[in-house]
Amino acid sequence: MMRKVVRSSKFRHVYGQAVKADQCYDDIRISQTTWDSNFCAVNPKFVAMIVEASGGGAFMVLPLSKTGRLDKSQPVVCGHTAPVLDIDWCPHNDNVIASGSEDCSVMVWEIPDGGLTRSLTEPIVTLEGHSKRVGFITWHPTAQNILLSAGCDNVIIIWNVGKGEAVITLDDTHPDIIYSASWNYDGSLLCTACKDKKIRIIDPRKIGRAH
Repeated sequence: MMRKVVRSSKFRHVYGQAVKADQCYDDIRISQTTWDSNFCAVNPKFVAMIVEASGGGAFMVLPLSKTGRLDKSQPVVCGHTAPVLDIDWCPHNDNVIASGSEDCSVMVWEIPDGGLTRSLTEPIVTLEGHSKRVGFITWHPTAQNILLSAGCDNVIIIWNVGKGEAVITLDDTHPDIIYSASWNYDGSLLCTACKDKKIRIIDPRKIGRAH
C-alpha cells in the first residue's frame, strides 16, 4: 500500500505578525458605499483611501510615513458631488491620482510632495462623458496621460488627460455592467469582465474588435 504523499510548502509554517499601533493608520472612516472596489490605492509616496463624507464624495491622501491615529481635521480631496467609487495613482507621476464617482465624472488631482495641508477641491482636469456613475478607472501602463474609465452605462472611455478629451469610446461592446478592466503589460490589449458572464479581450485601437 502506497503512502499518501503530502506536498511540502515553504509557506506551511510561516505566520504573519501585526505591526505596532504606531505603525498603522488609525481612526479612518472608510466609505460605506456598496460598491465592489478596493477603496484604497498606494504608490511609493502616498496611500489614498476613500472615506465617508457629507455633501459629496472624498478620499484621503497620506504620506507613507504618516502613521498612527489621525486628526479628525485631516484634509481630504473632496471635489466630487457624490460618493467616490474608485481611485488610481498614475504610474508615471507619483503625485497624480484619478478618481471616479457616482456623479458620472472622472477627476484628476495633483498632490503636493509633502501631502495635503488643506482640503483639495479643484482638480487639474475634469472628464465628463458617462451618463451613469463611474465605477472603475485605470491608467495605461506605458502611455502617459492615457486613462480608462468604465461606467454603469456599460461604456468604456479612454481619455487623453493632457487634452481633457475622449480618444476612444467603446459603447456597443458590453450589454451589461462592466465589473473590471485591466491592460496587458504594454497596454496593447484590454481585458474586461462583464455582468453577462463573459470576459472580453479588446484591441482598443481597433474599435469594436473583441474576442
